[in-house]
Amino acid sequence: MTSFLIRDVRVFTGDTTIESGFVHVEDGKIKSVGPVSDAPQTSVKTYSKPGHTLLPGLIDCHIHASLGDPQALPQALRFGVTTVCEMANEIDNVVKLKAQALEPDTAAYKTAGQAATIENGWPMQVILAHDSSPETKALIARWPKLTDRKSVTEYLDWNTKEMQPDYIKLMHESGTMMGQKLQQPTVELQRIIVEEARARGYLTVAHALSLQDTLDVLEAGVNGLTHTICDQPPTQALVDAYKKNNAWLNPTLSTVGSLTTEGKDLQHKYAHDPRATGMIDDANIGNMCACMGFGVGIAKVEYAYESVRMLRKAGVDILCGSDSAGPAKGTAFGLSMHQELYLFVHKVGMTPAEALRSATSLVAERFKFSDRGRVAEGLNADLLLVEGNPLEDIDATLNIRSVWREGRACSVHADKL
Repeated sequence: MTSFLIRDVRVFTGDTTIESGFVHVEDGKIKSVGPVSDAPQTSVKTYSKPGHTLLPGLIDCHIHASLGDPQALPQALRFGVTTVCEMANEIDNVVKLKAQALEPDTAAYKTAGQAATIENGWPMQVILAHDSSPETKALIARWPKLTDRKSVTEYLDWNTKEMQPDYIKLMHESGTMMGQKLQQPTVELQRIIVEEARARGYLTVAHALSLQDTLDVLEAGVNGLTHTICDQPPTQALVDAYKKNNAWLNPTLSTVGSLTTEGKDLQHKYAHDPRATGMIDDANIGNMCACMGFGVGIAKVEYAYESVRMLRKAGVDILCGSDSAGPAKGTAFGLSMHQELYLFVHKVGMTPAEALRSATSLVAERFKFSDRGRVAEGLNADLLLVEGNPLEDIDATLNIRSVWREGRACSVHADKL
């Protein structure tokens, strides 16, 4: 595998910053990192990049590569996302994506496998809103229909054997944010799923978009939430529920903006950013400029912003993840992570360093990914090189000059070093 040295570059390790530093990569791992005065004398290929910043590769802790979307992993990597965490998919798609992730020019792939679903429950409604073909209906018919502990243990044993998931995904959607009333698991059933998953060594994550749904699924004991609330302002009860579990939040603010259509202008800005030219096709640009609109007139993006501000102030960990999915209007693999970072800084009030940590070392810490997320000796050489200083201006994350996954450079940026 390729070995190289980057020097005379600002290094954000995921925790701290070295203003003039180096990183030495050998056989896909980080061999050493430190101030440039300590850089080793070596014969390997060396890049001197003053005025640039080297970061850990971003970890998008929330995507959906629907139908095994072949664009998901390559496009994510082009935008500096070296690992994606899928939050539900069917077995055939998971098998395809795991195989694709072994190829060059792709992001690493983590997955929940098949989500813990009930009959006629979420996300059936959102899937059918985008595709109601007989083939899709037949696929949904094969989803788990959990009812009791026996069905839960059967589902978990099957998911473990067939897909080797990295965590387990629960669905807890009442439809409140859309003005609907949907079939929903009981809190007791969700508690059983959490208990049985934990007994098998799995973390549990959950979908919820309304205040009551979030309180309920936190009561069931989940480790983290994959959306924030958008149906009403946050309350102290919300803070207390997160603190009780030591749970984290991945708010998906860009997606909430698409649900309410209030994020449309920012979606257009990122879709047409000249720095994305050549990394996203016309179909993806059009999709990112559209809005889902399910929550128009009911949900408000400001409720989402306010909830994240309140939880952050209380010390709840906020993780960065885009909820990008091929059919999900308002999103684009990889690119939406940069929009999410912008919102963390400009709507939530995070410092750029805090936002960057939320997309790198903090995701790795909370998901227990011990081999990535930081620029540190012995870890995977998952790296993002940008021109400028995103620690001062978060917009600089899109000034991408190179991306490496396990020391292997993304070919799209080969001429930018």
